[in-house]
Amino acid sequence: MVDIKRPDLKRKRQRRQWLYAAVGVAALSASAAAVFYLDPATPSVPRNSVWTDTVREGEFVREVRGPGTLVPREIRWIPAASAGRIERILVKPGARVEEDTVLAELSNPELLQQADEARWQAEAAAADWRSLEAELDRQLLDAQAGLAAVRADYMSARLQADAEGSLAETGVVSALQYQQTRLRADQLELRLGLEEKRITRLESSIQAQLDARRASVEQANRLREQRDRQVADLSIRSGIAGVLQQVPVEEGQQVELGANVARVARPDELIAELRIAETQARDVQLDQSVKVDTRNGIVAGRVIRIDPAVQNGTVQVDVELVGELPAGARPDLTVDGTIEIERLDDVLFVGRPAYSQPESALELFRLDGESQARRVNVSFGRASVNLIEIRSGLQQGDRVILSDTSAWQDFETLRIE
Repeated sequence: MVDIKRPDLKRKRQRRQWLYAAVGVAALSASAAAVFYLDPATPSVPRNSVWTDTVREGEFVREVRGPGTLVPREIRWIPAASAGRIERILVKPGARVEEDTVLAELSNPELLQQADEARWQAEAAAADWRSLEAELDRQLLDAQAGLAAVRADYMSARLQADAEGSLAETGVVSALQYQQTRLRADQLELRLGLEEKRITRLESSIQAQLDARRASVEQANRLREQRDRQVADLSIRSGIAGVLQQVPVEEGQQVELGANVARVARPDELIAELRIAETQARDVQLDQSVKVDTRNGIVAGRVIRIDPAVQNGTVQVDVELVGELPAGARPDLTVDGTIEIERLDDVLFVGRPAYSQPESALELFRLDGESQARRVNVSFGRASVNLIEIRSGLQQGDRVILSDTSAWQDFETLRIE
């Protein structure tokens, strides 16, 4: 048998295959277009997986919140008043101390030697002063004795001259003898005046010498007292009653003058140092009311200081605690503080949704009935810690979903089950 070629049959078969392929592509394209133009299926959301709130109208309390710590109102760093080597640390951090409690002891042999030398110098200066005082007293006594002798001679010569004057008139005593006696009396009178001036100047000189030597003695005594204080300061005392917080030195360590050796705080007087975000701190003012959560109770307070500088995106706000501290409140305890900024009347507000910001807009899902939620555009105003003002988009009594709905951002409605 001989095979006969039929090319026309082959061409017909190829045309049928192309026709079937074209029809399949067209059908597939039509199906894709139909699917594209169909609305997406409404997703179902479990009711217990979303957080909802109801829009309210009334008093709106604006608050800001920030973390912080409790710190003592009075903290004192105890410096080393003398350089030295730490011999002993007598008190450990956490212990209660009084004003005269010795916290640590230093050693400084050079300072001890200087104190001994200052003591010897003070004693030598005092001995020199006493010796000079005795010598000057002797000189003054000798001068006073000489003055007394001259005064006695003068008085005797004056009496004799007066007596000879009367006798010279009657011729009993010669005029020459009388003139000689009178001249001697005048000379003694002049000498008496010079001796009195010499005594006055000698007394002034003695006083000046004693004052100079007394100044040297006082200087030596002050140096001795300074050295004694430095030796006494080798025993480092707390200076205030409180609790020892830190001892940043170790036994055997050499410390310089003025180096911090310990920190003492008053644990009964605490304040809260809050860190408020810089975007919220602009509304914080002095004397605003604060609620401080110590994890063991809420303590009332008021703002007493606002740091003018921004650090790491936050502003430090100091709060005075006016309420009674709960048990367990101690320095460095972590707390949360809520500052009341203002109270507004007749404001439409709701719980603060996820990712919401003041003076902005956000799309929320509003519940229509019990089983369906529809997306709406909401405009916000002022914000608080957990609440935010509604400017438009919602009405009193509307219920909205506050939790994160970014997983359904492509859907206009949700089915709540």
